[in-house]
Amino acid sequence: MPPPICFHPAYEAPLPDGHRFPMRKYGLLAEILRSRGLVPDGFVEPEPASAAMLERAHEADYVAAVLDCAVSRPIEREIGLPVTEALVRRSRASVGGTVLAARLALAGGLAGSAAGGSHHARRSQGAGFCVLNDVAVAALTLRAEGLIGRALIVDLDVHQGDGTADCLSREPDLFTLSIHCEKNYPSHKIPSDLDIGLPDGLGDGEYLAVLEARLPPLLDALRPDIVFYNAGVDPHRDDRLGRLNLSNEGLYARDRFVVRSARARGLPIVGVIGGGYSADVEALAARHALVFQALAAEAEGA
Repeated sequence: MPPPICFHPAYEAPLPDGHRFPMRKYGLLAEILRSRGLVPDGFVEPEPASAAMLERAHEADYVAAVLDCAVSRPIEREIGLPVTEALVRRSRASVGGTVLAARLALAGGLAGSAAGGSHHARRSQGAGFCVLNDVAVAALTLRAEGLIGRALIVDLDVHQGDGTADCLSREPDLFTLSIHCEKNYPSHKIPSDLDIGLPDGLGDGEYLAVLEARLPPLLDALRPDIVFYNAGVDPHRDDRLGRLNLSNEGLYARDRFVVRSARARGLPIVGVIGGGYSADVEALAARHALVFQALAAEAEGA
C-alpha cells in the first residue's frame, strides 16, 4: 500500500486574479495523486493547527495577528500574499497536515502532506509566500509531546531555508540542512546548521553528486528520530524562480535518494512539497507528485 498522504480542501485558497503565486497547483496535485493510485483509500484530512501549537515556533504576537487577519502591511508585502481568512485557513491546515503526516511517519515509517514546506516563515513574521512554518511547528510539537528527541530537516528547495533556520536556531537537536542556489532568494540568509550553496545552472549529475556526498554521513552522525524532507521542485530547469537546471528525472532521482537513505537506516521520513513556480501549473503539479511516487516506491520495496 502507498504511504498515507494528508490533504485538506483548504490547502488551495482563492487569490486575486492574475496573482503570480500558482495556488491552483494544490488542487491539481490532489487530482494527480488520485489518478495515479497513490491514495487508494483517500487522503487523510488534518485538523487545523491551534494557536498554542503555532506558538511553539512563532512569537505569540505574530500568531495572534495572523489568526485575526491583522498582519501589518509591510509584513504582508514581504509574504507576498493577502492575509485573508481563506489564506489563514490554508496556512493552519497546511501546518496541521505536516504535523499529522509526521505522526503517521512515526507510526508507519513513511508519510507525506500535499502542501507544506513554508520555510521562509520566521519566528516573528512570514515572508516569501510563507505565513506559518509548518516543519518547524511539527518538529517542535513532536518533541514537546515526547515523541522525538532529535530531528533532521532536509531542505532541498532551491531557496535557502531561512525561516526554518530562524525558528529552530535555539534547538541543537532539531538540525537544519539546506542545499540551495546560493545567489537566489533570500538575499539575507539566516544560517542553518548546515548550508550548502550551489552555483547557478547546476544540472542533474552535479546536483546528485553533492547530495550523495553530504546526506548519508549526516544521517549516520545525527541518527535522528525522524527526517522532514522539503522536496521543493523549484530546482527544475523550467522553474521561473529557480536558477538551477534539474530535469524531471533528476528531481525524481533526488527524491528517491533522500527517501531511500532515510529508510535504509530505519528512520521515519515525512515529505512536504515546498516551492515550485511555473505558468504551466499542470506540469508543476506533476513535478510535485514525484516525491509521493518516491515514497510509494520505497513502501513497495522498488
